[in-house]
Amino acid sequence: MKVISGLLKGREIIGFKNPGTRPTMDRVKESLFAIIQNDINDKIILDLFSGSGNLAIEAISEGARFAWCNDQNREAFKIINKNIDKLAIKDQVEALNFDFKKALKYLAEKEIAFDLIFLDPPYQTDYIKTSIEQIEKYNLLKEQGKIICETDSLDKIPESDHLEVVKTKKYGDKFVAILKKI
Repeated sequence: MKVISGLLKGREIIGFKNPGTRPTMDRVKESLFAIIQNDINDKIILDLFSGSGNLAIEAISEGARFAWCNDQNREAFKIINKNIDKLAIKDQVEALNFDFKKALKYLAEKEIAFDLIFLDPPYQTDYIKTSIEQIEKYNLLKEQGKIICETDSLDKIPESDHLEVVKTKKYGDKFVAILKKI
């Protein structure tokens, strides 16, 4: 895997391989970042199901101010930290090793709010719905903030009085949905 654009363009990212995980494909990542490019500069990012830190690292490369990466898998957490060290971005990225619900509660307790939140959980779960409910409960998304979801079914995107789906795109057997706080 490589960083596809920005300051770190072309730099290698160590991948995380675990049964049931799938890193965001480069063509999906490239298309996604083309869509959100005007929403990244100087922003605070959360990559809640981070794997290797791929999406947060791409956001930092594109000019995000700070990114939080979380993955409950201990090996993924180690890889995220290796990538942070390898790319010399320790002052711009913090990695957490929590269950996603605990991570959201922890970030709320630290009174952190995000401009962009990436949700790319295992497909066979309801984690997108649960994550969005927790994000709203803890008020973790800034005004006009966006949540970017990668899923196998748009039916997993919950309805909300506080979020509207502003874009969806299909990539093979997966979908990306972008929700904006209203």
